[in-house]
Amino acid sequence: MDTNDVCLRPWEAGFSLPEKFNMVSLYLDRHIEGGRGDRTAIHYNDRTYTYRDVFELTNRAGNGFAKLGVKKGDRVIMMMYDSPYWVAVYLGAMKIGAVPVPVNVLATPSNLAYFIQDSQASVLVVEQDLLEKIENLSSLDTQIVVRGEPGKNMVSLLEMIESASPLLEACATTPLDHSYWLYTSGTTGRPKGVIHLHKDLVYAIEVYGSTIGFTSDDICYGVPKLFFSYGLNMGLQLPFYYGASVALCEDRPLPAGVLANLEKFRPTMFFSVPTAYAQLLHHLEKNKLAPDLDCLRISTSAGEALPAVIYNRWFERFRVEILDGLGSSEASWIYITSHPGKVKIGYCGNVMPGYEVKLLDEEGNDVAPGVMGDLWVKANSVTCGYWNNPDQNAESFRDGWMKTGDCCIRDVEGYYEHCGRSNDTIKVSGIWVSPLEVEATLLEHEAVVQCAVVGKRDENSLIKPKAFVVLKSGYAPDEKLTRELQNFVKSRLAPYKYPRWVEFRDELPMTATGKIQRFMLRDS
Repeated sequence: MDTNDVCLRPWEAGFSLPEKFNMVSLYLDRHIEGGRGDRTAIHYNDRTYTYRDVFELTNRAGNGFAKLGVKKGDRVIMMMYDSPYWVAVYLGAMKIGAVPVPVNVLATPSNLAYFIQDSQASVLVVEQDLLEKIENLSSLDTQIVVRGEPGKNMVSLLEMIESASPLLEACATTPLDHSYWLYTSGTTGRPKGVIHLHKDLVYAIEVYGSTIGFTSDDICYGVPKLFFSYGLNMGLQLPFYYGASVALCEDRPLPAGVLANLEKFRPTMFFSVPTAYAQLLHHLEKNKLAPDLDCLRISTSAGEALPAVIYNRWFERFRVEILDGLGSSEASWIYITSHPGKVKIGYCGNVMPGYEVKLLDEEGNDVAPGVMGDLWVKANSVTCGYWNNPDQNAESFRDGWMKTGDCCIRDVEGYYEHCGRSNDTIKVSGIWVSPLEVEATLLEHEAVVQCAVVGKRDENSLIKPKAFVVLKSGYAPDEKLTRELQNFVKSRLAPYKYPRWVEFRDELPMTATGKIQRFMLRDS
């Protein structure tokens, strides 16, 4: 295998990885060796970083960690804002054989303590203004590296990097050594540490990139942050694999800021989530804005199902398809995606090469086209398991297959419709109802900007749909609007699917990655 090639084509017969392989060699070293060091890798604030800049910054970070005593296999927790330093810490730890573990910057102190203890991390890299999250962790037996002014017995990230050598030979890891971990969101219990090996993304990135038509000339920018699997994939691993570039921003991705960044960086690829697309469109409509975004040629969506109404509003305004996709941290990447020019609105697309999927009923039997089932996936990119969680491993991984926790319907043409998480689906009158279908219908109403549907027990203890609705400006919640929304759904879906209750909210609970937290609404 010649790692200087930009494309490796892992789906071709005879493809194999060398016995010694470190994934950073594909993200950085091969671009330097292949004469691409002067290409722009990162747009950040008003500065650009070339691949050579990031290569040297990464090497300095790796050498700095080694000087601190970080060894092969050690975990390095990262609670950092998106920046070139985030990239250097992530790749620098990986390059010396350590295991970077990005976590949500909004994690609570108890969450952070759990991540550190569960992963047995040797180092925590943290932003200065997040240090308060570890103030009461007195028993913490972990070295603290601070981006900013360090406290007592802490290390300055900037000083650690500046004092280290820019030369670093990649650790001779194997394809089966741990490369990076990500913790799940923990909406159904304790977050689970998803283990990924150095081989995993080799079998994912180029399959996806070739499917959507990604090239080394593309500029990426998106809403999801790098600690989130989707953000990490689209904002680092995809562009760095191809030698393309990414615009990174530390600020919270509110609609006005996202629009400003789109106009400033002029990306060719915008990756986002359905909620953020809806918020951005509402911002444009409310403020009567008409930005020139003819720079865009690719838009993608993931994280949750993309409602048809949002797709249509985006396409009508910008004439750019949104390529919806379904993936997971455990599978490394999106494995069902829409293809350019072949989008079927309301569906997340087709299975990509290198992946096998199946839909099973509650008894473990294959379901027919048009019937909702539990989604299972099999591929070389799927995690080897959850860290320190044998019970969950036994439940989720069977004979090479992984139970994703998603429900889907496959049509006769091989397109998949995402019906939501298994624990979000609602059984009404003995029939399964996808809350996403009801939500998508509500979003077609002119008064609705955002909504979520969950199951609630009625006076007879039977489960029925309940809708939580955020209204657009100029609309007031009242009984008349409630009935109008209920009848609106009845007129478009089977009557048993309409929401028996409608509760109006100023906002809905959201994760930092832009997903609606339906579990927080179930007891409301």
